Amino acid sequence: MYVGIAGREFHVDSPRDDFEPGDNYTYIFGDGANVLDAVRNDPRLPRLNTDDLDRYPVYLRFEGIDNDDDWCVEGVTVTVNPGGASTSTYDNPRLAGTAADQKIWLGKRFGEAVYLRRI
Repeated sequence: MYVGIAGREFHVDSPRDDFEPGDNYTYIFGDGANVLDAVRNDPRLPRLNTDDLDRYPVYLRFEGIDNDDDWCVEGVTVTVNPGGASTSTYDNPRLAGTAADQKIWLGKRFGEAVYLRRI
């Protein structure tokens, strides 16, 4: 899993068993990081410019192993600078609920990315 933000892509993974059905977890990049390879996935190295948040799309991308590897996204929120002076939050409003038409499947056979918008 990858998240794209401000013109850069970051690998979303942690030491725990990630992305299991019903899983709800907050991944932290930068200060207090809980992701694997935190140094190479640090948005401060080089520091992202928050002015670029509107210049590049914010997205979640799934890279499956083969055609049978897929992932159901039931909700995603990306928050930049949480609690800071310039906090920005992104999500996809089509994922607001639990009905079948409020989930997005990602995989090699039907699309690997879902784009988010500022809320």
